[in-house]
Amino acid sequence: MSAADQSERRGGGVSTLELFFDLVFVFTITQLTGVLVEEPSWEGLFQVSVMLGVIFWMYGGYVWLTNTVIVDRLARRLTLLGGMAGFLVVALSVPEAFDGSGAAFGAAYLAVVLIHLGMFVRSSHVTVAQAMVGLAPFNLGTALLIVVGGLLGGTAQYAIWATAFMLEWISPKLIDDSGFVIEPGHFVERHGLVVIIAIGESIIAVGIGAAGLPIDVGLVTAAVLGLGLSACLWWSHFGADEGVPEQRMAAAPMAARPRLAIHAFGYWHMLILLGVVAAASALKETTAHPFDPLPEAQALALGGGVAVFLLGEALFRATLSMPSIASRGLTALLALASVPIGLELSAAAQLTLLIVLLVAMLGLEYSRPTRRSAGRTATARPASASPGACIESGCSSGSSPTSLATRATRVRPRSSVARGPPPNSSP
Repeated sequence: MSAADQSERRGGGVSTLELFFDLVFVFTITQLTGVLVEEPSWEGLFQVSVMLGVIFWMYGGYVWLTNTVIVDRLARRLTLLGGMAGFLVVALSVPEAFDGSGAAFGAAYLAVVLIHLGMFVRSSHVTVAQAMVGLAPFNLGTALLIVVGGLLGGTAQYAIWATAFMLEWISPKLIDDSGFVIEPGHFVERHGLVVIIAIGESIIAVGIGAAGLPIDVGLVTAAVLGLGLSACLWWSHFGADEGVPEQRMAAAPMAARPRLAIHAFGYWHMLILLGVVAAASALKETTAHPFDPLPEAQALALGGGVAVFLLGEALFRATLSMPSIASRGLTALLALASVPIGLELSAAAQLTLLIVLLVAMLGLEYSRPTRRSAGRTATARPASASPGACIESGCSSGSSPTSLATRATRVRPRSSVARGPPPNSSP
């Protein structure tokens, strides 16, 4: 690594270029939602799950990249924009990826991987570059599998892309990721924006579904209920605990952060995103006829999407030793029980029930006497002492709550030496 890289310094926070980059991910979520709208079946769900998995893996890789490498130079900015162009082509290929545009998807995906690897190798801290050496064969290998699958098409494509998906997401278990360095503030903020982007898609879905329809009682009802559901999902993920994930990450030992991040912000965030995509696909179709019974596929997508979102939420909270895990698990089960309501009564009835369930869950959490102070005192219980923070990390038991709390709340400038990505995902 050059002396210039070693001397880089800047304050934390997500840059405007990163926000610009995320606009492509907004489009990707919209495209994936459209696939499920057009193909509301188990096959459609499989296609969306596989594509979301491989896209989110590399999107997460770029989050880890910008958490490590400060994109403040012309060459780096242009290179990142090249990766953004690759993601845009991937997103454009999503609707027909399993029916003719798989080759374009694969070629663009390979370009995304090569740009990501090149930026890491040239610009990262030495320990991050070494960790990337272990990860690079998996990223390149799975990208080539996606290219081959896209060229072959048919059943072979399904099998090959599913294999690539699995190899990417098990690769963190097969390499030493302790060399990756994570700056918690930027990292958690970036993933929070991803969730907001996904939830925003559910609102966009209502708007798209309303195109050309008269503004009547049915449309207003569908729009308000759709917004209410989106608000509840936002409140569930952020709410009173918005600052706790950063505190947990900051309190964890440096070498433990990558593995903690892969679980909390990789595996479980993928479930959260998939849940939102499924629910958004149902919302788009319910806008026109909110008082009619739903077809089976849409009722399952609506109730199942909320359930998957809450399951991801529960696992995310368990990994970071956050409160309110059981309530989300229970509400996820009850969300599944809303499916017959949509089938027998109407979309509006199922939406109303889901909102009532989520409001009740959130209301019970806020009614607890210690709830409001939980977020402010989260560092009193160090994440390194919890099972979630110690996932395959070998946490030290010698750190005191006081010292950990001090580290967790200290604001430090980010640098390319002081932060870095995990095994290429949110990874």
